[in-house]
Amino acid sequence: MIAVLLLAAGASRRMRGRDKLLEEIDGAPLLRRQASAALAAGIGPVLVTLPCADHPRAAALDGLAVTPVPVADADEGMGASIRAGVAALPPGMRGVMILPADMPDLGAVELMQMEQAFRGDPLPILRGASGARAGHPVLFPADLFPALETLSGDRGAAPVIAANRARLRLLPLPGQSALTDLDTPEAWTEWRARRG
Repeated sequence: MIAVLLLAAGASRRMRGRDKLLEEIDGAPLLRRQASAALAAGIGPVLVTLPCADHPRAAALDGLAVTPVPVADADEGMGASIRAGVAALPPGMRGVMILPADMPDLGAVELMQMEQAFRGDPLPILRGASGARAGHPVLFPADLFPALETLSGDRGAAPVIAANRARLRLLPLPGQSALTDLDTPEAWTEWRARRG
């Protein structure tokens, strides 16, 4: 089993007052859409980090079989979200697939591709890519969970990847799915225009 950890505890500051994870796509908030895609991949439990248990984002997950993980120190940065999410994983996981929740071109198909490529001894750090450009998601084997639980700051899991570079493998995913994130109103406008 591989857990999927959706990072959704960020402050959405670059959206200038809007919450990017509550922006609607096809009638559903982005966060619900991405959590549903993670569930549809069927690779294991889905955990979602949130700024707090009663944050408006929590309502977007109503009725979904996901585990919300409140991150009290979310303002510290992505390291806090990863730390809290990995600490909340159920026992027996072979790995954890970590992805920011603001990447709408990553769906169930891409997550299943990652799971199917997660092979080897030792298991690799598997990172989604577009061509030679590394992106998301990133799939970490269980032996690196302790290192992920020590992360801090806003560099995400970069220190763990750097310390284990020999184990890193890039997996090309379709189009720009590994790179497209929607952090600003302008990025949303451009993405919606491309999508038609």
